Amino acid sequence: MYTKALGARAHYDIALLADPSPSRIAHHNRLLTTLGKPQATACAPDDFAQALRRHRIDEVVVTTVDATHHTYINTALEAGCRVVTEKPLTTDAEKCRSILDTVERTGGELSVGFNYRYNPAHEKIWQLLHDGAIGKIRSVHFEWLLDVRHGADYFRRWHREKRHSGGLLVHKSGHHFDLVNWWLGAAPTRVHAEGGLVFYGRDNGERTGLRRDYVRAHNSPEAATDPYAIRLADDPNLTSLYLDAEAAGDPYIRDRNVFGDDIDVEDDLALLVRYDSGATMSYHLTAYSPWEGYRVMFNGTAGRLELEVEENTWQPPRVASGAQGAHGGVVMDRPGRTSILLRPLWEAPREISYESAAGSHGGGDLRMLKELFGAVGDGSDEGAVPAAGKGATARDGALALAVGVAGNQSLATGLPVETAALF
Repeated sequence: MYTKALGARAHYDIALLADPSPSRIAHHNRLLTTLGKPQATACAPDDFAQALRRHRIDEVVVTTVDATHHTYINTALEAGCRVVTEKPLTTDAEKCRSILDTVERTGGELSVGFNYRYNPAHEKIWQLLHDGAIGKIRSVHFEWLLDVRHGADYFRRWHREKRHSGGLLVHKSGHHFDLVNWWLGAAPTRVHAEGGLVFYGRDNGERTGLRRDYVRAHNSPEAATDPYAIRLADDPNLTSLYLDAEAAGDPYIRDRNVFGDDIDVEDDLALLVRYDSGATMSYHLTAYSPWEGYRVMFNGTAGRLELEVEENTWQPPRVASGAQGAHGGVVMDRPGRTSILLRPLWEAPREISYESAAGSHGGGDLRMLKELFGAVGDGSDEGAVPAAGKGATARDGALALAVGVAGNQSLATGLPVETAALF
């Protein structure tokens, strides 16, 4: 996404690509060529700091494994670069403190790619709440459902190991926690979590009869009829990014068995969160749902506001292949409706209209990219205006992370966790 976005903008050149895999760098360089841009210089991760200065890099976009974000963010800030990082900011409190300290010491600019802030429906919710449509917000109920295509993808990749991703409370739910922080204009103060691995993993797969006996899908006959498997060879992009990189020595396996071993992240999670505004939130994430979407309900002193989004209404029982099995960044193929319902006290409920936008993540990606990097200039992002409340800062990233990190601690101890003690 970022390569295409920067390659389409005349005022940007991608000068440097840092990655452990030369094959993956070559993939992005081919993409730059198709966009009419010069190829970037390949950079090994160990040479990152020196290469930033040698090539006089102005801006850095960090899209690495979550647990390594802090390394590249801090190095780039120390080199005087503006930094954009994919969410989450990082995966634990210690790394977060190091990032916040570096931002403060260098005075550098750090933005976090919370693209859901830029979804027009979410912006409409922000506006209604900040206009006082339901008075003072006292509580929130937030349910997020990942379907068995998208949800399963977190369990094929490095995200299935908490040491890399922080678990879904950090990697996925950070999106949602940021939205609530932004909508409420509040900071989380206390978190209690319950949950576990109840669907994916070897034990669950054997108990339900869903497990097939293979380690990875590629070249595994046992995976041929498994609807939870992804077939990398069926898609040229997945082949180039992963299979070709493997052949060149990259150890990243993209298509592991979701009912396999070495999974230590939860797939069903419930939280109670208190905010400094006095509001509370009950939150639930399910990663094995038949449909994908979310419901958010706000209860206020003057009424109730309800958002329901059907991103994908169902999944057919087919073997996932190509883009059908890939993760994120695509428009769902069976979208349902999005509705915003305002229920004032002593009045009839009324549906609230808003101007929707095309593209992935409810149109949020294009709008975020325009705010981060400016307009394309050819009209292709016309109408993609910045969202209310501007983009997410390092502090915003830390506040979203605080809920996930506190949730992980609460899962481990069974006790509520105060977020102030984390950072």
